[in-house]
Amino acid sequence: MSIDLPLPVLDFHAPDAPEAFCRSLHETGFAVLCNHPLPQSLVEGIYAEWQAFFAQETKHAYAFDPATGDGYFSTAVSETAKGEKQRDLKEFFHIFPWGRYPAEVSGAANDYYTRAGTLATTLLGWVQAHTPPDVRARFSMPLPQMLEASDHTLLRVLHYPPLAGDEAPQAVRAAAHTDINLLTLLPAATAPGLQIRAPEGSWIDVPCDFGLLIVNIGDMLQEASGHYYPSTVHRVLNPTGPERTKSRISLPLFLHPRREVVLSERYTVGSYFDERMRELRALDR
Repeated sequence: MSIDLPLPVLDFHAPDAPEAFCRSLHETGFAVLCNHPLPQSLVEGIYAEWQAFFAQETKHAYAFDPATGDGYFSTAVSETAKGEKQRDLKEFFHIFPWGRYPAEVSGAANDYYTRAGTLATTLLGWVQAHTPPDVRARFSMPLPQMLEASDHTLLRVLHYPPLAGDEAPQAVRAAAHTDINLLTLLPAATAPGLQIRAPEGSWIDVPCDFGLLIVNIGDMLQEASGHYYPSTVHRVLNPTGPERTKSRISLPLFLHPRREVVLSERYTVGSYFDERMRELRALDR
């Protein structure tokens, strides 16, 4: 599999956008969209107010619930990527429609959750329509239907703090990993650093111009498509030079189908997710 780089930026409203979008997902596991329906003013407002939220001690009042996964995750309990020994250098807040939500911020992130979810249904419809028939036959139901009545889709507000110089050796903002879910929607962050790994092992910068929307395949869609759509390894590098003193905010929406949805002969969504969670918890011991 070869990648034509850099990743092309696709106009959401172009006549060939659905086909080009799916071709990019098949070839790279990623697609980059411009002129999409998510207002940049909304995204910028969320970035600004959550930057202020993460600077407040009141964030600890929303410490995450281990049973439900909603709430605030500090740098002390941040994720450890599969195969890594050091925790990522990040803190984050998990937003679900039914979960806790900080009083210190506006409802803009909830508004974004709804808008991005609507766009996600459109994009999954593109994938459904432009997937080869033999691959599409693997899907247990049309992809947009997998999300219907699901309350597991997750909006994560991510804050990568400035580097202090005392970080553990080999620790990075986000170590190389794949996403667990079906599809991820990610507006360009406040700073660059996101890279994807090419098949031959080189690392490629993902465009980070404000206004772009990055979409990537998750492990669940890779499984459901028989690996036609690759869940590509990606990471977030530590900044260097003066950028080390600056933080980074990003806003991924992870699309999670209902737990009973069948992904393949081996897995339902629930069994796949639970297996991955057991693997990740084992790393924290």
